[in-house]
Amino acid sequence: MLFNSFLFLLIFLPIALGVHYLLGALRPRLAALWLCVASLLFYGWWNPQFVVLLSASILFNYLVSLAILGLAKRPRMQTLVTGLGIAADLLLLVHYKYAAAMVTFVHDLGFAVGPMDALILPLGISFFTFTQIGYLLDCRSGVVNDRSPLSYVLFVTFFPHLIAGPILHHKEMMPQFSKPENYRFNADNLSVGGMLFVIGLAKKVLLADSIAPYADAGFAGTGELQFWGAWATAISYALQLYFDFSGYSDMALGLARMFGIRFPLNFNSPYKATSIIDFWARWHITLTRYITAYLYYPVAMAVTRWRSRHGLPGGPAAVATAGGFASLIVLPTVFAMGLAGIWHGAGLQFLIFGLLHAGYLAINHAWRIFRGGPMAAARRKSNWLQHVGYLMLTFAAVLVAQAFFRADGVAQAWQLVQGMAGVRGWESMESLGYLAGMGVADGWRLLAGHHVQLLYVAVLLAIVWLAPNAHQIMGVYSPALAKPDPAPRTWMRWQPNFQWLLVMLCLLALCLLNLHKESRFLYFQF
Repeated sequence: MLFNSFLFLLIFLPIALGVHYLLGALRPRLAALWLCVASLLFYGWWNPQFVVLLSASILFNYLVSLAILGLAKRPRMQTLVTGLGIAADLLLLVHYKYAAAMVTFVHDLGFAVGPMDALILPLGISFFTFTQIGYLLDCRSGVVNDRSPLSYVLFVTFFPHLIAGPILHHKEMMPQFSKPENYRFNADNLSVGGMLFVIGLAKKVLLADSIAPYADAGFAGTGELQFWGAWATAISYALQLYFDFSGYSDMALGLARMFGIRFPLNFNSPYKATSIIDFWARWHITLTRYITAYLYYPVAMAVTRWRSRHGLPGGPAAVATAGGFASLIVLPTVFAMGLAGIWHGAGLQFLIFGLLHAGYLAINHAWRIFRGGPMAAARRKSNWLQHVGYLMLTFAAVLVAQAFFRADGVAQAWQLVQGMAGVRGWESMESLGYLAGMGVADGWRLLAGHHVQLLYVAVLLAIVWLAPNAHQIMGVYSPALAKPDPAPRTWMRWQPNFQWLLVMLCLLALCLLNLHKESRFLYFQF
């Protein structure tokens, strides 16, 4: 079931909310149970058989978590059980997401295996698997306090985050699911959550879906694209991905607030970033947090211990040396971002996507460290021209990496990057007319048709770079588990009044008028 569908908007959501608040007034635990049932129904609408898979995964991981907690006084056994539980989760993920690609790869090498058709990928398998792996690791670390099975099931299945995130942490969510007051009707929850949901819906329906055909057309013929066509394709896809994922994140936050729950902020104007480090602090924030906590830091700490055993220095002084930087910064970054790339998909292009960002981050850290250290970098101020330069450089680097993120394979991505570099030359009226099967004169008419795409790109870039994001628009009313960051102008900030109600109703009406077809969110495939 999709957030941007009549079925969800007109049937599922009203019923889910109505029963939720009715049961919440009678008995909060029944409301929690209802949310679990509604979430499983939401998940199973596309393919009911995967409800069994999800339920089995939840039962298995909850039982493993109890075993881990029960072995607190036997650390070796506890570590063994944790490792086995995580291995089982990863095997499930590998089976559905990577097995076909690996068998086909072995077949292409000439071995008598396969090839194997790709399995139907259960929606959100990466998200609910990683959420539960994080829970098992936290059980091993002794930081889990709430062991309620109902809260755990709701923590994993709560439908606003189940399909495409955010990746939740138990200490943020399970205490909320245990509070009876969160299940009772609250008008503020509906008004704040409703406004944020409509903003996200408008981003998806009115903006992301409008630019998507241009991105799809460009990627369908990357080998023919010259300089401007390649850049137009890359930017169109970047804008589609931005408003698609940003819209989903806003809708997830808004839906959660309607049910009395607050989610962590997952998207905070990443294209306004002036460095790759800043970009990953704004893009898919909960994934960055997860990668940092469970991949980057463990490797960095292991390297630190290894250096200590061998009498090598640690800390900032070590990082400022070539060897220390390579082992303490580059190695953990390549490991973490490489796995993050593979997490997004089975193709080699996803690994390259992750490694490109690892390289970007390593260069960014080197720039900061070897130009005077992090404190000096924080004190340095840039003028507006430098700021724009840093922003455009960061955006260009992101576009190159996203070519691999979107492409069907490495060859297609490389063709787009070559076009962006001008390898196939620059467009002219003759080439436009030739590609369209026209004469030179008709090439000018074709160019006029491209003005629509140019207008879309210009408007969407203006929104991305100049307008406040949803978190800023909601200001102090933002439901995110993050510090409020109000928009710079008072008139841009949402208020619970009649004027903003009209804005919400107009946006909702425009969205409903444009729901000609249901389009899946891009992150549903992960």
